[in-house]
Amino acid sequence: MLNDTLIDNTIWVLRKAFKKNKAQIWKALENEFSKSRSQRRLINIQRLDKITNNGDIIVVPGKVLGSGTLGHKLTVSAYSFSDTAVNKLNTAGAEIISLQSLINKYPDGKGVRIIG
Repeated sequence: MLNDTLIDNTIWVLRKAFKKNKAQIWKALENEFSKSRSQRRLINIQRLDKITNNGDIIVVPGKVLGSGTLGHKLTVSAYSFSDTAVNKLNTAGAEIISLQSLINKYPDGKGVRIIG
C-alpha cells in the first residue's frame, strides 16, 4: 500500500475508469501513478508549448512547472501544478481540470494524450 493517500485514491479512480470504460489510457496512467515519486514526470510550460497544438487535451502524470510561456490553449490535467504554472496556463487561456473531471468528460480517452 502506498503512503500517499492522494496517490492511492488517484490509482483507484483510474482503475475504476479502466474497468468501466475499457480505455487503455486509464490503465497506462494507473501504471504511471504507481511508480515511485522519484520517477514521476516533471514538465515545463515551455516543453508543453513545443509538443502540443492548440486545443489538445493532455494529462501529465506528475508536476507541471512554470518555466517558459504557452502560446495556445490546452486542456490540462496533472497530479500537481506549481503556482507559476497555474498563472501562466490561465493567462494562455488553458483549462486546468482534475483527473476525475477528465475521466467524466472523456470516458473513452479518445483525444487525450499522456505527456511527460
